[in-house]
Amino acid sequence: MMTKKLVAYFSASGVTAAKAKKLAEVVGADLYEIAPKDRYTNADLNWTNKKARSTVEMNDPASRPELKENGLDLTGYDTVYIGFPIWWYTAPHIIRSFLEQNKLTGVDIVLFATSGGSSISKAYRDLRKAYPKLNITNGVLLNGSISGNLA
Repeated sequence: MMTKKLVAYFSASGVTAAKAKKLAEVVGADLYEIAPKDRYTNADLNWTNKKARSTVEMNDPASRPELKENGLDLTGYDTVYIGFPIWWYTAPHIIRSFLEQNKLTGVDIVLFATSGGSSISKAYRDLRKAYPKLNITNGVLLNGSISGNLA
């Protein structure tokens, strides 16, 4: 049986975008960018600045950055790969915005991430706990080459 796959990703600096494009090619999936309504600037991403947008968002558990597009039509997709850079050892809150604004019940969700030194395990645990009705499976960090091991 043929399955329909989607690689949905958030990338603030382009690193995750490059991995998402390659993953979509390897697994034969459509590609979708989870884009914020307002793009992140370099100043927004300065994690050492307590007033930087990313720091403020990650320090507020209720933060849900506004998406550029809402309500993606996921009809027919069996598997959705969701990718993101690791921020503060977990998924950026824009991923929660995406999960909450799209109908993903009954879809297999496979996580993937990029990181300079953190694992994906805390992001997986946090998202599973926050969204127990979704079928979220632990994924991998895609810092190196991409093979078909997520297919």
